Amino acid sequence: MDNLSCLCGSGINSSDCCQRFIVSEDHPTTAEALMRSRFTAYAQKNETYLLSTWDDSSKKKPKYIDFSKEGDVVWTQLDIIQCKKGAKNDKKGIVEFKAHYTLDGKPYVMHEISRFVNKNGRWFYLDGLVKSVARANQQVNEGKNKPCPCGSGKKYKRCCGK
Repeated sequence: MDNLSCLCGSGINSSDCCQRFIVSEDHPTTAEALMRSRFTAYAQKNETYLLSTWDDSSKKKPKYIDFSKEGDVVWTQLDIIQCKKGAKNDKKGIVEFKAHYTLDGKPYVMHEISRFVNKNGRWFYLDGLVKSVARANQQVNEGKNKPCPCGSGKKYKRCCGK
């Protein structure tokens, strides 16, 4: 796995990117880096890392993550749309992203806005708002210049229609 490009889409080798956070005591220094490592952890079904990076004060933090309810989900790609704050010295951060996956061999995309908090120099996931979940590459009857059905606010041809 060391010579493979990281699942998060950074283009960096996994051992130099998200894997170093998942398997060690090293922590991401930005909200985006934490988002990327959490995506990779979901793809690996790594409950321990996901729970350890979830803010304990969050009312949405589960006691455990049951991956058996996901079925045959395979996380395939992460697209970061935008980040607001979330730098090393910020106290809060927001990361908007699209997570692509397949379920029973069919492609889907989930569009989410996630909130993060920085406590004593360590970033934690607070919660997220799922804007949409849609089949990827679905045909849009109105044409490619109409808004994308995933809810991104972009034209279909510049979003899921690529």
